[in-house]
Amino acid sequence: MVVLACALLVVLAVVTDWRARKQQLQEAGATSHNIALALARHADDTFKQADTTLIFLAERLRHDERKPASLRELEVFLAQQTVELPQLHGLFVIDKDGKWLLNSRQYQAGHVNSRDREYYLYHRQHEDLSPHISMPVQSRANGEWVVTISRRLNGADGSFDGVVMAAIRLAYFSKFYENFDIGEGGAVILAGNEGTLLVRRPLRNDSIGKSLAQAAIFRDHAAINASGSARIRSSQDGVIRINSYRHLDRYPLFVAAALSEQEVLASWRSDVLLHVSGLIVLLSLLVWLGGRLIRQIELRVEAENAANHAREHVEFLNRTLQNLATQDGLTGLGNRRCFDEEMVRALRRCAREGKPLALIMLDVDFFKRYNDTYGHLAGDECLRKLSQAIRQGQKREGDLAARYGGEELVLMLPDCDGGNAVAIAEETLARIRALQLPHQGNPNGIVTVSAGVAVLDPVSEDDVAESLIGQADKALYLAKSTGRDRVCTSGASTGAAQLMPA
Repeated sequence: MVVLACALLVVLAVVTDWRARKQQLQEAGATSHNIALALARHADDTFKQADTTLIFLAERLRHDERKPASLRELEVFLAQQTVELPQLHGLFVIDKDGKWLLNSRQYQAGHVNSRDREYYLYHRQHEDLSPHISMPVQSRANGEWVVTISRRLNGADGSFDGVVMAAIRLAYFSKFYENFDIGEGGAVILAGNEGTLLVRRPLRNDSIGKSLAQAAIFRDHAAINASGSARIRSSQDGVIRINSYRHLDRYPLFVAAALSEQEVLASWRSDVLLHVSGLIVLLSLLVWLGGRLIRQIELRVEAENAANHAREHVEFLNRTLQNLATQDGLTGLGNRRCFDEEMVRALRRCAREGKPLALIMLDVDFFKRYNDTYGHLAGDECLRKLSQAIRQGQKREGDLAARYGGEELVLMLPDCDGGNAVAIAEETLARIRALQLPHQGNPNGIVTVSAGVAVLDPVSEDDVAESLIGQADKALYLAKSTGRDRVCTSGASTGAAQLMPA
């Protein structure tokens, strides 16, 4: 008994500490995700503010025809905007020859020319008027590193007539990133969708303008997905980091936040060391007490009573867990295990009494699109509401509504023929339509379900659950393939393979 108790304590300690480690890593993943989300929103807003000013500036230039008085007013406006928006290094109007026509810093820049700049060349070669974000460059005014967002200006005939450009300080992002506690081994970056690094914390000598094409976070993740998380071992320093990345909604940029796994688990390792020390003391005490127990055999009866009580308590817990195990935690319906067990019992009972058994299998239409559009939390809430509507199909004792898996739900109806089963299925679909749950990915504009109905009428001793489920699944497939939001039936009672819409 002493040996088993010691082994149990060791196992419990290992399991508890391992779960604590897993939870610590999950919290770190959530933290890096939240940091990436905050960085993406900040960058999006930063560029949007500058871009809004460029749109206004382009409209003014188009309507005022670049009159001297209007240009002077615009230059004052540019200076005011630069003061009000701390991210701005400057606002510039560049004519079709690359010369600075206006600038917010009011430099005498008649000799300055931006003809060789990437943003100027881009707009001269591209006719679209959408914003363009350039590679990082050093300002010709004071050498400060900036990234530009610019828009093309067109003449009355649609020809290239210059560029409006906002230069955004990379130091502005660096200062903002200092507000986040990412530890000594963490990092945050802002980069273009093509893999050009704009800002990094901590800053390295080669950070600005460096290509991330071969970096795992870009090559294997950010270049493929809009957002996500990954555990990556750095090829440069060998440090394992928990990375989260996210692309901006409006502009071709992405951000990433990384936390050192070693730093994340530092407090966990301290706790484990403390637990191990305490466990050693506790095990030593148990061994001593075990020796005392052997020497005091007269306490055996009391020990047996305690063991019986513990066993009864465990049995009570097992019964409680067994009850919980039959219910789906998300929808509140019966789970797959409950459905399988009730199906076997219903088949036996209906076969014994010579009664029919109907099965309705339902599947949410375009549910993947729903999750992609509204998010998985909204998808879970949608399943809960649909489950409440489907639960109303349980009209008698013995009927069972259950979650078969994913977005598939079932209604098992003992002593129910095909006509009544189809009627119940149609009522269920009507209740779901009445919910009017919005679904942009569904041509109907609302959440709908498709249903397949199969009936064993009557049930025989040779019928098995797999046969009825398979017929219902085929009927559901027919409903899906013939337009969705409908009920189709299968001749399950005869074993026929032919399907027909209800």
